Amino acid sequence: MTLRITHIGGPTTLLEVDGWRLLTDPTFDPPGRRYAFGWGTSSRKLDGPAVADVGPVDAVLLTHDHHGDNLDDAGRALLAGAPRVVTTVPGARRVGGTGLKPWSATRLEAPGKPTITVTATPCRHGPPLSRPIAGAVIGFALNWEGQRDGALWISGDTVLYGGVRAVADRVPVDVAVLHLGAVGFPITGPLRYSMTGEQAVELCTLLRPRVAVPVHYAGWAHFREGRAEVEAAFRRAPEDVRSRVRWLEPGVAAQVS
Repeated sequence: MTLRITHIGGPTTLLEVDGWRLLTDPTFDPPGRRYAFGWGTSSRKLDGPAVADVGPVDAVLLTHDHHGDNLDDAGRALLAGAPRVVTTVPGARRVGGTGLKPWSATRLEAPGKPTITVTATPCRHGPPLSRPIAGAVIGFALNWEGQRDGALWISGDTVLYGGVRAVADRVPVDVAVLHLGAVGFPITGPLRYSMTGEQAVELCTLLRPRVAVPVHYAGWAHFREGRAEVEAAFRRAPEDVRSRVRWLEPGVAAQVS
């Protein structure tokens, strides 16, 4: 089967596999707007989407619904026309769809298409004890018949911690879509709310995916690391880890398997 990924911007990607068109974390608002995330934190959108209209999608995989950099107003409007939405349990209560807890699963089924099993994976969107403030977030491991080397895994907005490391023990990963950016805010000082480049290197060392695709590193003022910092971290990694990274040109569909 052919897997194509289009990086639309921020965390938003279009995943195309054997007739399926799956959208992650839809963010389609134009740049310039400031979003409040609660508890005195906020950020401004710097870049618009690389693709303004992705066309019809079969499902939306929403790692969380309560932050505007993962679901903005235009993204919410898109949800209304999506046949399926898969998200967190509290997110499903707010926006509808299927709510998953970490390590629970659902299936995407349609005539003439392979059944895709979607398994939620753990995330922690900040430092220890931050979950009551940062809210519930999940990643997604996607499996379908015909995969040869493992799952397609979307990390979700998370720092590297035990729950994410457990993915390496429980899920053989072929393609890893990694939410990076080292998110931080002035009010919380050095604390980070998504993975750094160094954490991405450590995670790839554990996962050993065939392909690692960075996303969620540009387009917002609260990202503390961009592509240059992530590339620098991987340059310091062994060649076997460094060679797995594939940067996608925004808006251009790339075949990754």
